[in-house]
Amino acid sequence: MTPHLSTVVDQALEAAIRAPSPHNSQPWRFAVDGDRIEVWLDRDRVLTVADPEAHQARLSCGAALLNLVVSLRCQGFEPEVRLVPDPAEPDLLALVTHDGNHHVLAQDRALAEAIFRRHTHRRPFLDRQMPPGLLAPLAAAANQEGARLRFVGTEYARVTTLVRRAEFLQAHNTAFQAETAQWTRRQAASPDGVPLGAAGPPPDHDGAVALRESLLNPDLPPRTYEQQPLLAVVLTPEARPGSDVHAGQAMQRVLLTATSLTMATSFVSQPFEVASTRAGITELFREHGRPHTLLRIGYGYSAASPTSRRPVGDIVVPAKKAESTGRSS
Repeated sequence: MTPHLSTVVDQALEAAIRAPSPHNSQPWRFAVDGDRIEVWLDRDRVLTVADPEAHQARLSCGAALLNLVVSLRCQGFEPEVRLVPDPAEPDLLALVTHDGNHHVLAQDRALAEAIFRRHTHRRPFLDRQMPPGLLAPLAAAANQEGARLRFVGTEYARVTTLVRRAEFLQAHNTAFQAETAQWTRRQAASPDGVPLGAAGPPPDHDGAVALRESLLNPDLPPRTYEQQPLLAVVLTPEARPGSDVHAGQAMQRVLLTATSLTMATSFVSQPFEVASTRAGITELFREHGRPHTLLRIGYGYSAASPTSRRPVGDIVVPAKKAESTGRSS
């Protein structure tokens, strides 16, 4: 039985579920008890081939947590967030409580409004350089969450080599291809997964970054993509319990900030989905921190419709039920 939710929590959860996730798998659950909201990893929605250790799934839960916090603040409540990397409950990721003492700031409103406009832009970007002055707010957004956003510069060739290597290995992995097929090219009404209408057109030439074959729509005419997209990596100071969730909060603040500045964003996830290339990108950025995801940032030609989400009622469970079913096997 789904617990009765207050309007405040309803709105916060509607915002939380707008977070991005691998193939729109939505690997989260929420347990609500009064002013206490628990954020849980949903193991049934973790991509077992692409994300066997659930790094990317926890990153998505961190993004949902940030949306939740932004919504509560915009409603005049001050959330208290505690990350809970408890070995006894590895899938209970965070606890959020709130009271009514937050003075709503313009930044709160801007980020809250961006939650429902942000979407993963799988289509071409304009092939033009991003003005340096617009990059500083993105870096500041990551810093605000205690993380770092590093724009890929001298490492660019090595990063793109890792992307292409991962794409090649995935193309020859039948289990990976089957898992991807399960979640992509869905019907438009699907409440999860990536519908064909959200996919991009095939590129009419090879660029520096390999594009996912599964996220291209073969029915569209080929288009020109940017030759060398702006890439940025989200890093945390170190790898420790809770760092994936922490990175997800920072990532989402960067994405919302970019949206509020009319930028388009998408993910270059391939190197994080193959063990050997994940190790390679971890080593490449080792002196700067622990890399968690790679973002593609630019200006889109046109906006695509956001992918759908499951109803809030489908992802909210009573706290006691979460405690009894949230253990990993």
